[in-house]
Amino acid sequence: MHKLALVVPTKDRPEDLRKLLISIASQTRKPDQLIIVDGSNPDIRHVIGNIPELNIDYVRVFPPSLSQQRNAGMQQLKPDVTLAGYLDDDIVLEPSAIAAMLEFWSGAPADIGGASFNITNASPPNWVHLKKLFLIDSPLPGRMLSSGFPSTIGFQATDIESDWLSGGATVWRREIIDNYGYDEWFLGMGFMEDVDFSYSVRKKYRLMVIAEARLAHYSYPVKLERETLLGMWQIVNRMYIVRKHQSRGLSLIAAWVASFGLVFLNAAIALMRLRKNYWLRAKGNISGMCSELAGKRGQLGGHLK
Repeated sequence: MHKLALVVPTKDRPEDLRKLLISIASQTRKPDQLIIVDGSNPDIRHVIGNIPELNIDYVRVFPPSLSQQRNAGMQQLKPDVTLAGYLDDDIVLEPSAIAAMLEFWSGAPADIGGASFNITNASPPNWVHLKKLFLIDSPLPGRMLSSGFPSTIGFQATDIESDWLSGGATVWRREIIDNYGYDEWFLGMGFMEDVDFSYSVRKKYRLMVIAEARLAHYSYPVKLERETLLGMWQIVNRMYIVRKHQSRGLSLIAAWVASFGLVFLNAAIALMRLRKNYWLRAKGNISGMCSELAGKRGQLGGHLK
């Protein structure tokens, strides 16, 4: 029988973390180990004491960085843990989510390395056929495109195989955790660090999305003053992934086509819907492209929410 550990990186969200922990405490099958990696200022250790029915291991990582927090959490795994996963702190699990995930793993073949929970409130893809022209998205869920863009997964009615998995709602075989780590080149919030990690695993293992293992992700909107940073991340972090995985068919030419397409789409939405945030995002896209052309490919830290 599998033993499951879950790692939850958190930063300045005590109320969200409390809701997540309550949903974990309400599971029909609880995790065997739960690790909270706190990058908050001040720390939110007090939230953990309010959920006494969970035996929680607490780790402090400050200043916060999502990739570093995830790696630090996995260093605390108990020796008998056979499956280990990551949950974002703004998630609420349905009562049978962990049981459904473990039921899948009980019969999973050895070539499956990771599996994702099914996000019930995931936004459906929009403008897919237009985005397809620019190599930004695809009607096929969970594909890694040659441009470095992952196609939208969305809510799934049945189990599907995928090229990538959402980082904050996944479970991995222990051998994956022991042999792979999150790339700490991705600083701060770590935009697309989950795509990089899961696509690296996909080179040798299959990845799945499990329809009956359901949860909701209550993500916060990006702060207006952070939209330009997001736009830069959309270019710089994705170009980093493309260069890193070029040997597997990712293309810098395709990445540039997608980058110009992204500027066009963000600017078009800004004009048609009078949305300042998309205009700032397009501005960030252009800044990121200029940095790439100038050979300035340094890490971009920060947080969006």
